[in-house]
Amino acid sequence: MADRPVPIKDKPLMDVKLGQLPNWLAARDYSPAGIVRGCQGGYNRFIKKYIDVKKGGIGGIAMMLTGYVIISYIWNYDHLKHDRWRKYH
Repeated sequence: MADRPVPIKDKPLMDVKLGQLPNWLAARDYSPAGIVRGCQGGYNRFIKKYIDVKKGGIGGIAMMLTGYVIISYIWNYDHLKHDRWRKYH
């Protein structure tokens, strides 16, 4: 019974082989509600793995802060690029 094949849409991304990737991507839900559910699932897995632990460390918080800094830099890149070339007198 344990050898029963799992449908491609139920496999996690890390268990999908490269040849199965197009079929796995086609089976995803790309509606706005599906994208929100996917983001919520990723957020919940992150919180469960790094934040809600018995002996927590700085790793989860450091990753969140690093992500925030990178996203802020990407959002402000155009403004920063113009400031770099501006001459100050």
